[in-house]
Amino acid sequence: MERSFHRLAIVNRGEAAMRAIRAVRELNQGLERPITVIALYTEPERQAMFVREADEAYCLDDGAGAGGDGVEQQSGYLDFAALERALASTKADAAWVGWGFVAEQPEFAELCARLGIVFVGPKSSAMRLLGDKVEAKRLAEKVGLPVAPWSGGAVETVAEAREHAERIGYPLLIKAAAGGGGRGIRRVDGPEQLPAALESARSEARNAFGDDSVLLEKLIEPARHVEVQLIADGQGSAWAVGIRDCSLQRRNQKVIEESRSPVLSADRERELGDAAVRLALEAGYRGAATVEFLYQTDQDLLSFMEVNTRLQVEHPVTEATTGVDLVKLQLEVAAGGRLEGDPPTPVGHAIEARINAEDPALGFIPAPGRIALLRFPGGPGIRIDAGVSEGDSIPAQFDSMIA
Repeated sequence: MERSFHRLAIVNRGEAAMRAIRAVRELNQGLERPITVIALYTEPERQAMFVREADEAYCLDDGAGAGGDGVEQQSGYLDFAALERALASTKADAAWVGWGFVAEQPEFAELCARLGIVFVGPKSSAMRLLGDKVEAKRLAEKVGLPVAPWSGGAVETVAEAREHAERIGYPLLIKAAAGGGGRGIRRVDGPEQLPAALESARSEARNAFGDDSVLLEKLIEPARHVEVQLIADGQGSAWAVGIRDCSLQRRNQKVIEESRSPVLSADRERELGDAAVRLALEAGYRGAATVEFLYQTDQDLLSFMEVNTRLQVEHPVTEATTGVDLVKLQLEVAAGGRLEGDPPTPVGHAIEARINAEDPALGFIPAPGRIALLRFPGGPGIRIDAGVSEGDSIPAQFDSMIA
């Protein structure tokens, strides 16, 4: 099924936007009719690198943004009316969203469908199915993935939570059914903590995602956080491209990622990859996704955690060890391309570290401002994915990650 496009709107900013721009530039070298890249930006980013590097640019808003905590609810990148105006005004025929902002919002995929624009990602139905942690766990159980003891559905009342907690056992986690980014998660070590934790998790989920649905699941510890990189064409083929280990985290946010996992055996890696492919095919998935698991090394036990229905920040370590370009593959399957044969076998090892503009003396709060000096390392085996250069300004309205 052909869905060709030639005017691609980047509904993202910074490093994510630059990642897409670079991929399109390389892809254009082999196309008879090149793809025009359109950067959508907010007023504070008028001089940003991704705006300078794009073929065309369109301002989304007047600069109204979120506070300095990096939360992006008020950003123009989340304003559907502004996004619709931008897509129509620029005559975009496709949209790439990367990670964050509208990347996991099925309503944006539906907006693109209504406008006749190719959404470089999954169908809204697949996004809803896999993006909801309750429905994703049910589907995982259906296709035979290992799932830790959980509530079996959303939990609404304290009485209901107590009943499930007695069966699951403590310690446990209360988790928001929607969203991600570590929000709406509370650890509960005993029954006396349950009522307050339930209310706190639901309140945070309501504020962050507009949905206060939560579930209960057994806390798996000690455990490694491992995940499968998926790409699927929506036409019956899916690849498990590689396995990553993202166990080093801060405030439920990944900091160091590596590929492959230093603790999984080759058999365990194949098992995870096969399971992730079954899940993608059952959901009729198209595009890039990540299936996340917890691995108890002392017991050699795997437990399905969730699915991220988008590309992730840590995708470069998979690209480094496999040679694939996941952004190009996203664009190709969105245009109707098929995955032929088997994915390449990973070779070697790669480690990624996120670079954030933060002040360690003030508890690592975001530190916006002008970049006076910036020197990245170089040489064989080093890759830098950055959204800034020396002299650029880091706006206060957005996440502090710059490279």
